Amino acid sequence: MAEIKVHIGGRDFTVSCRAGEEHFLKSAAAMLDNEAQALKDALGRMPENRMLLMAGLMLADKTASLEDQLKKIPAGGIDPAVLARATKAETQLAQTQAVLADTHAKLAEIEAAHAAAKEKLAQESGVRETLEAKLKASQEAKVKADKQIEVVQKAFETAAAVIDRMVGKVEKAAASK
Repeated sequence: MAEIKVHIGGRDFTVSCRAGEEHFLKSAAAMLDNEAQALKDALGRMPENRMLLMAGLMLADKTASLEDQLKKIPAGGIDPAVLARATKAETQLAQTQAVLADTHAKLAEIEAAHAAAKEKLAQESGVRETLEAKLKASQEAKVKADKQIEVVQKAFETAAAVIDRMVGKVEKAAASK
């Protein structure tokens, strides 16, 4: 047996209980103390026996009221209207979960499509960069070719002028013979 001290109505009492039941005894003593304090606040000082009797009767009254309320609960323990509402809520929850699962699936599809589009864009961006690099290289090659053509054209013009002078000299030499 365990002995514990409890405080009820401003007084301390030592009470015995079975081992492991200390918590329940303390809880019961606290309820009795609350009732005793209410009596003391309402009626002032009174003899200990009377205070404990009145506090016990007040708790018994509350207990009897709760028992009456419990008797009004249907045999299954659940009010049929509450059960119907709970069933309806359960059905709505299941439907909402199905919609949520469907939405998650659609979101996953959208995310996959987005990832694929992003990958394709990256590939196309790479192709574009490659094409731009090739275009730049061909433009640079064209500039070089244009310069070479100018050089060749000047050389051709110079060669043509030299040939024209030589032809003129040959013609002059042939005419003087």
